[in-house]
Amino acid sequence: MSVFPKILLKAEVEDYLRNTVFKNKELLAAVGAHEVERKFDNLLSQLSHPPAFTTARVNTLLASVEQVKQLLIEEIYKQFNGLNVPVFQHPKLLDVLLIPVIGPRKTLEKHSAQVIVEAQCGNAVLRGAHVYAPGILSAPKFMKAGDVVSVYSDVEGKCKRGAKEFDGAKAYLGNGIAERSRSEIFSSGNLLKGLGVKMTVPVYLSPSFDKMLPGYVFFQNLPSATVSHVMNPQPGERILDMCAAPGGKTTHLATLMHDQGEVIAMDKNASKVEKIKHSAKLLKLSCIKAICYDGTKALADDRIEGSQVATEGPPFFPESFDRILLDAPCSGMGQRPSMSCMQTLKEVTSYPPLQRKLFSVAVKLLKPGGILVYSTCTVTLAENEELVAWALATFPCLQLESQEPHIGGEGMMGAGLSTEQLQLVQRFDPSSATLQSMDINPPRYPGLEDMIQLANKDSIGFFIAKFSKK
Repeated sequence: MSVFPKILLKAEVEDYLRNTVFKNKELLAAVGAHEVERKFDNLLSQLSHPPAFTTARVNTLLASVEQVKQLLIEEIYKQFNGLNVPVFQHPKLLDVLLIPVIGPRKTLEKHSAQVIVEAQCGNAVLRGAHVYAPGILSAPKFMKAGDVVSVYSDVEGKCKRGAKEFDGAKAYLGNGIAERSRSEIFSSGNLLKGLGVKMTVPVYLSPSFDKMLPGYVFFQNLPSATVSHVMNPQPGERILDMCAAPGGKTTHLATLMHDQGEVIAMDKNASKVEKIKHSAKLLKLSCIKAICYDGTKALADDRIEGSQVATEGPPFFPESFDRILLDAPCSGMGQRPSMSCMQTLKEVTSYPPLQRKLFSVAVKLLKPGGILVYSTCTVTLAENEELVAWALATFPCLQLESQEPHIGGEGMMGAGLSTEQLQLVQRFDPSSATLQSMDINPPRYPGLEDMIQLANKDSIGFFIAKFSKK
């Protein structure tokens, strides 16, 4: 699977992950140094590739899963010029459809005309997007609309905008047709918007989901869709999503509770809150209340008289919510595809104090008998299993609960959790994926059971823990 290099990390971060996270004493004693090293190297390789499936969550309040499945099949057939690609319903997440990503295709012809795009744009292309003009860093001197070009991602972030050529580290993403000339892209006084290159032969063949079936589907990573099912919200409950942007889990929670009750979605970024409101409106969900507010300040101070705090908050009175989701800000070391991550070690290790502060607020806001779900999209111990160990030691009122569905693996050793506790948490670990990705000549698909196994394993790096409050 060596189409792309492994994810590029700063040396200090790679050393930290290898020697502090993965080569911890518990794990080394259990599986040995060779297996630990193999899994770690495999993880770094997997992170630069997209997951084997695109996950589409159906808005079951507006359409049935079968209706949306047929619409997706028809749309994919059109986009892939008559190629039949199956769409599967997940057997445990019944509102989730799985679309295989075909690739990597290793025998594509590379053209001399090269367009270089920034890393974020390159990651989107690997998941089915076309290239939009703002993401283009370099284009051939005489490129005009209609030219066939090969598209590359700037792996190290060293390509200067407007360059005519680039010889630095780059990863081939496939071929496309230029929609704009070089002069249009770079000569405008303002950053040009709109389509820059239409991808026609990408390395990974995945449908373009831009504005596809709005209102009916929400495209979301599989572990993220799992979180809301684990939380299991009920109609009429009052739910808090503490760090809600961009709103995928918020809208899923509202859908699962049949838009009955109240889902308060908080985020301290105003523009992101507007996106949550837009998604709620698009999906026709009325029980969501999106608020721009800092979650660390969401608990009403004991010194404030009750009359000074609005009944609905924020800040909120203690024990105000039936269920709370804390999808915490994290180092994001499980997101894929990601060919490079230029965070410093200081940045990567800066999140646990914030996560613990948010968690402490969440515990106090939760009603006795309530449910608190904690999740991240990262692979470190400090932000996942160590957070769980700290929470259980700090808050005697909390206990770990079993998760349904539990489709990921068990937790990672190294935080002092018992075997039983590790089995209760849920870690999605891309390094455990074993099946090869699918090719296109001819299309090859394993059996349904193997497909689901691959979808569950070959996703983003993710962690979920579920607590109840006595």
